[in-house]
Amino acid sequence: QIQGMPYGNCLLLSDGPVNNSTGVPFFYVTPKDNTVADLLKTPVASLTLPEADGNFCRKNVIDPEDPRCARLTLVGQMVTVPPGEVEFAKQAMFSRHPVVRKWPRSYEWFFMKMNIEHIWLQSWYGEVSAIAVEE
Repeated sequence: QIQGMPYGNCLLLSDGPVNNSTGVPFFYVTPKDNTVADLLKTPVASLTLPEADGNFCRKNVIDPEDPRCARLTLVGQMVTVPPGEVEFAKQAMFSRHPVVRKWPRSYEWFFMKMNIEHIWLQSWYGEVSAIAVEE
């Protein structure tokens, strides 16, 4: 009923092993998930990350989804991780989310990543700043 309509989903992500963050979001996904099936047809996606670990929100006991807490939105193309990067994606995901090693193999899991094209930082009510992807 919502085919062709945008909708959100929660996916595990990692941008690298614990001491080697790259800034490139990697995902461990299954084609059995409607989100992934849609991304394989139309790969444009956005990812919003709240300031869940920032000092301001924690110190002031403010919900991370409150507009006073910063949020970063990444927009780009979701692509299947090429064979030469699969080992790194595996280390990135499994080091941060060890439980995925136990997920059922029958779901045909594979790795995708976001090739970031735009970055926006919202740091207060309604204020949005564009950030260069190179940064």
